[in-house]
Amino acid sequence: MLAIRVPTLSAAVVPVLVGTAIAMRNYRVSPAVFVVTLCAALLIQIGTNLTNDLFDFQKGADTGERLGPVRVVQSGLISPRQVAWASAITFAAAIGLGFYLVMVGGWPIVAIGLAAVASGIAYTGGPWPLGYHGLGDLFVFIFFGVVAVVGTFYLQAGMVNNAAIMASMPVAMLVTAILVVNNLRDVNTDRRAGKRTLAVRFGSAATRWQYSVLVLGAYLIAPALWLAGATSLWAMLPWLTLPLGLRLVRYVWQNDGAPLNLALRQTAALHLFFGVLLAASFVL
Repeated sequence: MLAIRVPTLSAAVVPVLVGTAIAMRNYRVSPAVFVVTLCAALLIQIGTNLTNDLFDFQKGADTGERLGPVRVVQSGLISPRQVAWASAITFAAAIGLGFYLVMVGGWPIVAIGLAAVASGIAYTGGPWPLGYHGLGDLFVFIFFGVVAVVGTFYLQAGMVNNAAIMASMPVAMLVTAILVVNNLRDVNTDRRAGKRTLAVRFGSAATRWQYSVLVLGAYLIAPALWLAGATSLWAMLPWLTLPLGLRLVRYVWQNDGAPLNLALRQTAALHLFFGVLLAASFVL
C-alpha cells in the first residue's frame, strides 16, 4: 500500500470521471469502456509511483532526510528488484488493457497509451529523467490532466470537442498543484540530490505563486465552461470547494518542510472533490 501510494490514486480516477461525464451529455456511454479505461489509468499511475520510488532511491533523491511519506525502497521494506518487477508487471497489465481500448478507439489510443507508459517510466528513470530536469510539472499537466480527460472522452464519443478540452484544464491544474506542493516541501533535499525541479530552479517564492495560480485558476474555468455553452449553470458546482482552495493557498504561503505534508494530502482531496463536482455538473 505504501509503494503504490493509495492516497495519490484519485489523480487517475478524476480525469476518467470527468471525461466520461462530458460524453454522457450527448453520447451513449459504454460501461465496459469506462471500467477498462479507469483500470488502465490506475495501473499507469501505480506503475509511475513504483518506478518513482525505485529511481529516486537509486539517484539519491530519497534519503533518510526525507520529509514526506515512507518510500519502500529507501526504507528497506521492499528490495529494488521486487519494486522493479512490480512496476514492469503493472505497466504490462496497463498495456494489456490497452489492446481492448485500441479496438474501441483505434490507433490514436496506441500513441496515447505508449506515450503515457514511456513518460511514466521516464519521469524519474532513464538517461534523462523528466522530473530531474524541471519537466515533471508539464508531464503531469499533460498526461494526468489534458490527455487523460480528452482521451477518455474520445474513447466514449469517437471524437474530441471544445468542452472536453476546456474541462481538462482545471483537472490538469489541480493535479499539477499536487506535484508543486510536493516539490516545494522537498526543495532542499532535491537541491542536494541534483534533482532540478522547477522549485529548485526558481525558488520557494516562485513555487508558491505557481501553486496559487494553479489552484485559483481552476475556479475560473468553471464559469468559462458555462459561458461557452459547454454545460449549464451547474458548472459552478466546483465552487463549493473554493473555501478549501483558499485555505490551502494561505497555508502553503505560511509553511515549509514537513508541515506541507498536510497541504499535499488536502490538495489531493481538493482535486478529487473538485473533479467529482465538475463531472456532476455535466451530468445534471
